Amino acid sequence: VADSGAAVRVRIPWRRRDEQPEAKRIVIVAAATGVRVANVMAVAVNREYGDLVFEPTAGPGDYYVYYMPYQGTFRSNYPRITYRPPDSTAAPAWLARWRGAWAALPPATVSAFQAVDSMSGVWPMEVIATRAESESLAARHQGMHFLLFPEDRTRPIRMSADLPYWWIEAGANGPVTGSALRGEFYAFQIGVWAVDRALDSLTARFGDLAGPGAERIPATAFSSFNTGGVDWQGRTFTRWVQVGAGKVQALWCGVMVPDDQAPGDYEGRVTVSAAGLPPETLLVRLTVSPHAIAHHGDDEPWRLSRLRWLDSRLALDTGLVRPYTPVEVDGIRLSVLGREVRLAPSGLPARITSYFTEEMTAIGSRGREVLAAPVALVVEDSSGRVLSWKSSGLQVTHQQPGAAVWTAGSTAGPLSLAVTGELEFDGNVEYTLALVARTPTVVRDIRLEIPFARDVARYLMGMNRPGGAAPGSYDWTWDVKRNQDAAWVGDVNAGLQFTLKDDHYVRPLNTNFYQLRPLVLPRSWSNGGVGGCRFRAERAAYVARCYSGARTLAAGDTLYFNLRLLLTPFHPIDPRAQFTTRYFHAYKPIQDVLATGANVINVHHATAVNPYLNYPFLRPAEMRAYVDSAHAAGMRVKIYYTVRELTNRAPELWALRRLGGEVFADGPGGGHSWLQEHFGSHYITGWVVPELKDIAIVTSGISRWHNYYVEGMDWLARNAAIDGIYLDDVAFDRITMQRIRRVLERNRPHPLIDLHSANQYNPNDGFASSANLYLEHFPYLDRLWFGEYFHYDSTPPDYWLVELSGIPYGLMGEMLEGGGNPWRGAVFGMTNRLPWTGGDPRAIWKAWDEFGIADARMIGWWVRGGPVRTDRPDVLATTYLKKGRALVAVASWARDTVNVTLQFDWRALGIDARRARITAPAIDKFQPAANFRPGEPIRLAPGRGVQLIVDTGPP
Repeated sequence: VADSGAAVRVRIPWRRRDEQPEAKRIVIVAAATGVRVANVMAVAVNREYGDLVFEPTAGPGDYYVYYMPYQGTFRSNYPRITYRPPDSTAAPAWLARWRGAWAALPPATVSAFQAVDSMSGVWPMEVIATRAESESLAARHQGMHFLLFPEDRTRPIRMSADLPYWWIEAGANGPVTGSALRGEFYAFQIGVWAVDRALDSLTARFGDLAGPGAERIPATAFSSFNTGGVDWQGRTFTRWVQVGAGKVQALWCGVMVPDDQAPGDYEGRVTVSAAGLPPETLLVRLTVSPHAIAHHGDDEPWRLSRLRWLDSRLALDTGLVRPYTPVEVDGIRLSVLGREVRLAPSGLPARITSYFTEEMTAIGSRGREVLAAPVALVVEDSSGRVLSWKSSGLQVTHQQPGAAVWTAGSTAGPLSLAVTGELEFDGNVEYTLALVARTPTVVRDIRLEIPFARDVARYLMGMNRPGGAAPGSYDWTWDVKRNQDAAWVGDVNAGLQFTLKDDHYVRPLNTNFYQLRPLVLPRSWSNGGVGGCRFRAERAAYVARCYSGARTLAAGDTLYFNLRLLLTPFHPIDPRAQFTTRYFHAYKPIQDVLATGANVINVHHATAVNPYLNYPFLRPAEMRAYVDSAHAAGMRVKIYYTVRELTNRAPELWALRRLGGEVFADGPGGGHSWLQEHFGSHYITGWVVPELKDIAIVTSGISRWHNYYVEGMDWLARNAAIDGIYLDDVAFDRITMQRIRRVLERNRPHPLIDLHSANQYNPNDGFASSANLYLEHFPYLDRLWFGEYFHYDSTPPDYWLVELSGIPYGLMGEMLEGGGNPWRGAVFGMTNRLPWTGGDPRAIWKAWDEFGIADARMIGWWVRGGPVRTDRPDVLATTYLKKGRALVAVASWARDTVNVTLQFDWRALGIDARRARITAPAIDKFQPAANFRPGEPIRLAPGRGVQLIVDTGPP
């Protein structure tokens, strides 16, 4: 403001991308005083400019105009931000004086636009062109229905509803130009503006680039990420890109310059086409430097060379991981580690046998039958008569160490059934069941029947039931409000999970975001909500009948009753690893962690070496230095890294955003102000760390981002030497988990993966049991950490066994909420974890180490005929047995204080009963020292227990 007076006018050409700027408050502050100017009048406010009149209360000088002030929960991890509506602080008389005379006022001058930080800046790609400028540009290219705007990787195209003003200055249809190093994957963009009509089936096709002499860069070196690529299963796909009339689409592309490419200038063309319209061709000029770059530029994220990771097939092979053994095929008998499947003529399992011992620490020679009879797909005709299938043969078509594939065909009246099954080395069986009606057919029901052996069906989990004792009768129906399409039935050392799918399965979002993209009901099994499952304890079997109900099939109709079976356990538990691998879940100095007795550090995000959520690539030198220091001290380091959400700090952010809904899940928007101002709409807001301005966006359940994730894990294992990952819930499928395990094992000597989950049995998460939801990942995990909101004091031991411990699946776990219940945890070999949850396990660690628990044989309370039992079913005892010595963990689930008497099998213990001694060692905040005589009752308070050393006293 140059003049002092009662009022000045100013036009602010803010060129805003936000909608309805007139609905947002404008605040003017005198720079000299910091005081808000009261007398302000908004003459005109639109997206292109704002005409304002205000009183320069501090005289000539600078004034600040804030035009998007907001309110809300600024410090929340899930902020709720709204923009303040316009208010009127001007005196009525001042408004009346200038309302009709403002045009004659002296003008103020706009001197600068400022943003709060570099992340919030809008120049040049979020400063909109005016309507007149856009119309003028279109007029200069009359008759063209779309215009092209080559753009450098350092200026990502951020807007889809507006042209950036930058393009008005730069002009349309210019050449693609760039400079790349030898060996670099060079990324760039082509902006497409649909001038006057919608565009369909947008494609970009590159020709060869011709260089010096006869040198060429072939067309096959180019990638067009928006229009196709390689999915997370390694399958090539094509995307048909559509652009609405008047909208902008960024086509992200790249070219792989060979390591030995001759330097010089290369030239070629790219043709961009849309269905029904003449194509447009741009010149492509690329200068190849004589200098080379390592790893294609991947070590410098700003180059965006990592975009090619989206199409990676890394670790998409059938290679085994520890401790699994190759799949063996002997006729109709297929076997994997500790389990065996015999196929019926239908191709479905006739028998499933588990060879895991009851202790779950070894694989024995005596099998346990999981099924009482073969699994069958049963069809009832319109009268209720069960159709009889006639097999046309079963054939194993493919066998490798990691997998075996078979096919089978059957017919029943007018129906035919084609079955394809695949057994992988971890015990996962994927079935495709294609049911075809050759003629119009009416059926009363099509159902899957799984007859479990009665002695195996002790526990059930899933389909709206938390894990626990299997009920004698239970009915379930499909409901998308609940993230439940699977159930596990079994015992500690033999079980089976089945998951019901069809050919249009879409992985739902999980945890807090489930209801925003819930389960898609399978057309076959659900049958419009008619289908469901019935569990019944019958005389000879415990039968799960998953029915779909009555329907009419037209001739040629095909229904896919797809099915996944997980054969549990996956591998024996490893008590020694459980008791010698001790986590410290915080980023602290190495020597501080070492002093606690922990030997594995989990580095969370929001830390100095891993600051931003799920993008741990921005502090590689610092991360490597920390990892090296830990290794020198004999410790391992794992990091927080997954795919459920992605920080806005990721350099690839805008390229991923332009892939439509492929990587980022569609949703209601809102949340942090940065997202509202830069992402606009159609997203789901994720976790926010306010002090770091780390703002995450929720990703899709399945996408090419999983390929990037696998490559990223490989890069971290090679360059940062991390020893594994800490997973905070899982937002990807078992294929990705399998690839991650392969990558880690191929790069690191003893990698670790542990999974944490909050209790998801609540409405927001779809009432999903965490163990049931993530069971497909368990074959590749080393430990569980379940978790917030789990109720350790109010849940029965069968719930602990099935939901929390991991033992029926070959894993062991730790406790979190409130530090857990250390007495009950001890009978499962569980403690809490330092230093996250308030409890301190070090006193228990010390007592266990003094006993030598790592070298003991763990005989859990679930082992029938164990060496130490109690006289009460609600008080349990687990024995850790060494030669001539045992540690016995006893815990009560009784409602009241009780006296319990232990029953010893002295021969099994290897202890002379006449000289037996029972002592309770003093353990801080756990138990005082005490001595007991054999047969003497031990008094236990509710939810408490005792740890006893049983050995031989002096002669």
